Amino acid sequence: MRDVYIIGIGQTKYGEHWEKSLRALVVEAGLKAIEDANIYSKEIQAIFGGNMSAGSTIYQDNIGSLISDFSGLSVNRIPAMRIENGSASGGAAVHAGFVSVASGFYDTVLVGGVEKLTDVSMEDQAEIVSGEVDQEWELFNGGTLAGLQALMARRYMHEYGAKREEIAMLPVLSHEHGSENPYAHFRNRIKVEDVINATMVADPLTMLDMAPASDGAAVLILASEEKVRQIKPEVKIKISGSAMSSDFMSLQSRENLLELKAVRDSTEKALKMSKSDIKRVKIVETHDSSSIMGLLILEEIGLFPKGKAGKYLEEGYGHKDSRVAINTSGGLKAKGHPMGATGIGQIVESVIQLRGKAEKRQVHNADMALAINVAGTGSASISHVLEVV
Repeated sequence: MRDVYIIGIGQTKYGEHWEKSLRALVVEAGLKAIEDANIYSKEIQAIFGGNMSAGSTIYQDNIGSLISDFSGLSVNRIPAMRIENGSASGGAAVHAGFVSVASGFYDTVLVGGVEKLTDVSMEDQAEIVSGEVDQEWELFNGGTLAGLQALMARRYMHEYGAKREEIAMLPVLSHEHGSENPYAHFRNRIKVEDVINATMVADPLTMLDMAPASDGAAVLILASEEKVRQIKPEVKIKISGSAMSSDFMSLQSRENLLELKAVRDSTEKALKMSKSDIKRVKIVETHDSSSIMGLLILEEIGLFPKGKAGKYLEEGYGHKDSRVAINTSGGLKAKGHPMGATGIGQIVESVIQLRGKAEKRQVHNADMALAINVAGTGSASISHVLEVV
């Protein structure tokens, strides 16, 4: 298996882009990535596009061809495909692109993710997002994605004696970092009491526990060692670990509501591939689609003891000057959550940090990052380890 490098990154600002179409968003991010990679578009050999909901929101399927067409790459007749894996669509697209380069089949590929949600009502957005849960056994019986995550939060508080204030700490941290990210959907800082007193979504989770439905796009250019030698980037960043794992889709089928086995499995495999462990990681981008999901992931990967993540964050862990910085991008909560782009955007932030270009939110001596992209309540997980070579 060959080494795989990230030679180009691009992203749009996340948020409500009423004036931009899905195709405009992905073209904006794609052109930035190609320019950043310092290559010609004709050098790209394949496209992997992450998208969850375009068929339901703008009634546009065949997203791979759309990205190829409006990126100006169709003239090269290269293969272009859509990857769909719920909120983990972006991470799954990166994994597919990684495998294609690592196997030797391609030398240079474009991996892009995009989502456009402002074109539909809030009610339709909620229904689309809840498509990540089991339609027959959960959604039909009233179990929305937010409701199921609230169920997990209640169980967490009961089993570990965690305080509501501790669960609110991750949104506070994400907004602190997001306030310094010009690409973030929300750049305001919040307090624990703001989270607790916000509009209730599903008890005990409020609006400020939940990631927003955002528009946005993010793109990576992946390349082989041979290609990297040709272009000679200022900083060589390798994907040293990439792994994907799945679990039962519905909570009722799992042994424990609070165990995210797919997250643990994908992260362990990615770290093993990178010949490293969690102690070496300097930056973690966790999938905080809700506060409880973000905390459970941090505990599942061994960063904090079970039931203690919020308490550690309360004591100051996770900030950009900590041993491990968490969600320097602002996470899904503050940076935003355009599902198909989310997992790719996590990696874009990691690359910015590893290049030392994150300005006010820069992590000192950042040389290894871990990005974890998750679908639903943990039905799929893709973990990527990035490091400076």
